[in-house]
Amino acid sequence: MHHVLFWALLFGLWYYFRFQDYYRYPNPKLLALKITALKVTDLAFMVYLTNYLLIPRLLYKKNYILFGISFILFVFGSSVLKMKLEGEMMHDPAMFSVFGGDFKARFYDNVIPHFLLVSTGAAFKLLLDYATVQRRLGEMAKEKAEAELNFLKSQINPHFLFNSLNSVYFLIDKNNEEARKALHRFSEMLRYQLYECRDDKIAIEKEIGFLQDYVDLQKLRKDENYSVEFISSAEVKGFAIEPLLLMSFVENAFKHISHNSNKKNFVKLDLGRSNGFFKFSVENSKEAKQFKTGEHSGIGLKNVKRRLELLYPNKHELEIHQTEELFRVELKIKI
Repeated sequence: MHHVLFWALLFGLWYYFRFQDYYRYPNPKLLALKITALKVTDLAFMVYLTNYLLIPRLLYKKNYILFGISFILFVFGSSVLKMKLEGEMMHDPAMFSVFGGDFKARFYDNVIPHFLLVSTGAAFKLLLDYATVQRRLGEMAKEKAEAELNFLKSQINPHFLFNSLNSVYFLIDKNNEEARKALHRFSEMLRYQLYECRDDKIAIEKEIGFLQDYVDLQKLRKDENYSVEFISSAEVKGFAIEPLLLMSFVENAFKHISHNSNKKNFVKLDLGRSNGFFKFSVENSKEAKQFKTGEHSGIGLKNVKRRLELLYPNKHELEIHQTEELFRVELKIKI
């Protein structure tokens, strides 16, 4: 709507200040409307072509020479076409051809203003994009500061905590191997969150290990009517991602898994890598009627969506599919 209003205002102003130039022609007001529409349409076309094609595809990818050549050719070609159409409208094509009559005057009156106007539109695009990037960087810095503050607030003395866990571990009967393993997994998860997640990026192998420990602990809570499947391709290695980025999706799957007595309840995780993308999917069975478990229900998914927008702008695809009995998340991240 802002764009439409801008071009409508420009059209009105252009017509108001220039319609008197055509009084010596038959039906001057109609001619002025046609020529104004031609000029505004031509300018809008070149502005949008430059801002949404040449700048993102060439300038932002550092193809400066190709951008400059393309920009000059497009604007010059558009100017010549516009003058030809103007000449036909005014039945005086020689007068409005850049190569006819006084070449310098035609070039000065038609081509140079076209370059200046389109360049002004491009300058606005660059300023807006710069402001957007700065705002995103500010939001990322704020999110990081809040995350670090929350981490510090929630951090119990880790040495005391691990010593306590070790004490509990040795209190468990040696024959109860399953309980010892579960406590050991919990200890490894806690260690990962307290120590490994301090960096901006974490090796995908460590993130997978953390997810595997979490899934193994969840399996202990489920009986034979629950199926939990964890598939990780051998190609998922050798790159880093944001720590705990996938955890919210996995937690959500176990939180909202169905509790059917007459059919299988399941959670399935699948991690893969192909064509330069890390692919993650998690799906779970759900009941037809889901009830919110609290006022903060769904905040985890909203937060991770926001993190993806800030950390992987234009480098990720997130799709969430939901039916009455199935909830599925598919995430692709360019690596």
